[in-house]
Amino acid sequence: MASEVANRKPLKIGISPRFLHSVPPEMGFRGKTLQYLEQSIAHWLTSTGAGALVFMIPSIAGGGVLRRGDLHVADYVAELDGLVLQGGADVSPVTYGETAGHPDWSGDRVRDTYEIDLLEEFAAAGKPVLGVCRGLQLINVACGGTLYQDLALHHPKGGGHHDPVAYDRHFHEVVFTAGSGLARLYPGTERARVNSIHHQGVKTLGGDLAVEAVSVPDEVIEAIRWQGASYMVGVQWHPEFHDPADPTLLNGDPLLREFLHAAEQAKRR
Repeated sequence: MASEVANRKPLKIGISPRFLHSVPPEMGFRGKTLQYLEQSIAHWLTSTGAGALVFMIPSIAGGGVLRRGDLHVADYVAELDGLVLQGGADVSPVTYGETAGHPDWSGDRVRDTYEIDLLEEFAAAGKPVLGVCRGLQLINVACGGTLYQDLALHHPKGGGHHDPVAYDRHFHEVVFTAGSGLARLYPGTERARVNSIHHQGVKTLGGDLAVEAVSVPDEVIEAIRWQGASYMVGVQWHPEFHDPADPTLLNGDPLLREFLHAAEQAKRR
């Protein structure tokens, strides 16, 4: 048994990149697009002791020396065991058939297209997908759903889900749906406190998605789970920003362990 554990190869988890299309001149990348990840998400994915390795999956769209014809999304999927869709810019309203109601809500259509390609390929391969904040919204849109472009303006119960000053120190409570996957992950916990860093949210739920948590008191959808053949879960909060030493915040470890377990199971098939 000890030798089996020692010889087991670590899981390889891919993270879709954030895109920076307009790079400040002082960064020295004039006219270029940067693709990057926020370090907290990578650190969180390696925090359980499961030995997972994290890889950012750069876009393979044309524009540089590499052309899409040289490499395909499926090539990445074949080498990786799971996908994490990290937070970042809004999902473009164009992606779910609408027009942006304000220039600040135009989002990142380029990133949307690439991440939907990734999501669909991982799901088709039976490999797990975990969406964080924007990642939840992307999953919903990929499944045919729509978003409120601004919760405070468009949600029927308002919604104070974004505070640009407090940022990741802005919190609210969520209620888990009885009998849901999250309720099973956190037995005995009906309500939990999480961070809230989003001004958009689920409007129309996508097909084959189940609601697993809603915010208190305005009932904005805060967690979803795909009812399809493989693991696909999205949470509206950022578990990687929760201080594990703060007992008042929801511990993200059970969610992370579930995702990595799904990756391990898919790897064995």
